[in-house]
Amino acid sequence: MLWRDCCGYLTQFASTATRLTIFSLAIFLPLLSLPWIDPAISPSLGNCICSPMERFWGGNGISGNKNMVKQLQHCGVFSSERVAEVMEKIDRGCFVTDGTPPYIDSPMTIGYNVTISAPHMHAMCLQLLEPNLQPGMHALDVGSGTGYLTACFAIMVGNQGRAVGVEHIPELVNFSVKNIQKSEAASLMEEGSLSIHVGDGREGWPEFAPYDAIHVGAAAKEIPQALIDQLKPGGRMVIPVGNVFQDLKVVEKNSDGTLSIRNETAVRYVPLTSRDAQLRGS
Repeated sequence: MLWRDCCGYLTQFASTATRLTIFSLAIFLPLLSLPWIDPAISPSLGNCICSPMERFWGGNGISGNKNMVKQLQHCGVFSSERVAEVMEKIDRGCFVTDGTPPYIDSPMTIGYNVTISAPHMHAMCLQLLEPNLQPGMHALDVGSGTGYLTACFAIMVGNQGRAVGVEHIPELVNFSVKNIQKSEAASLMEEGSLSIHVGDGREGWPEFAPYDAIHVGAAAKEIPQALIDQLKPGGRMVIPVGNVFQDLKVVEKNSDGTLSIRNETAVRYVPLTSRDAQLRGS
């Protein structure tokens, strides 16, 4: 039985004290640097530490994108019908590498020491950002990887908005463009309201700033100032922050430029770093 399955089973039936013990183990085991616990090496753990929704499926039990979305709703991962619609429209199967099972609730390696996040994390981030992904708005996806979330953003903001992905691995940019061209967001890329760029995501993408929504798909040691600067007053950023201990933070910029920051959940992401450090796996 995988650690994820043990964690899900026990937390479903154990006492509160036992659940706290299990959760503590889920946090402290990564300190042992065991390769099977690191989603960048073996992605079975998932982005959300000891994620309660992962107990419902972890093998090949889900077939098809629509069934995956329905299962996420059933597990209570998200409630927004608008998020359900966009996730059903943008098929995750178009955004994974050949031979990778796309509908398992787990991150999957895409090469270059990075992963595509687990479906539950995509759903969670889409729901957190939904108020700032209205038609006509601007959205930035930092560390856009396979292009999946960028494509979802593009559908939500529409052809009058702007969805921008930034990825510092040129091969992944090429891969993401091909993926998007196979998806329901292809026409938005052709029209120019969706674009993917090679660049250091820590610097954002000033050309289309300010952004109503910013998503960061890797863990920063601290929130990059460039992203704060490019966040529009009234805008919202979702970013994992930390090293071994990471929190998914929701950052909102107030009308006077000050920030309101809250922690959403504990997570485990690959680090937001330079291209060379990422390729070295450090």
